Amino acid sequence: MDPFKDYSDSLTSPIRSAQVVTPDDTSDLPVLPRALYIGTAGDVRVTMAEGQEATFAAVPAGTLLPVRAARVWATGTAAGSILAVW
Repeated sequence: MDPFKDYSDSLTSPIRSAQVVTPDDTSDLPVLPRALYIGTAGDVRVTMAEGQEATFAAVPAGTLLPVRAARVWATGTAAGSILAVW
């Protein structure tokens, strides 16, 4: 039973889906997520949904990074156990 099934999702709604991210220099993520969960600390290099590249330095383990990342780069990403969430 899901008493919330008829409610629409928003950016403040709980996360409903997650997918393991394998950083890749040539391929975008299959789904544009609402955020990235960072399981192991380190830098995270991304291409944002609008095309800009950014590196988030020294992201702590356990962080929910609220970025709409189209790609997580292997080059420049030292963080690990990354999940795309939406």
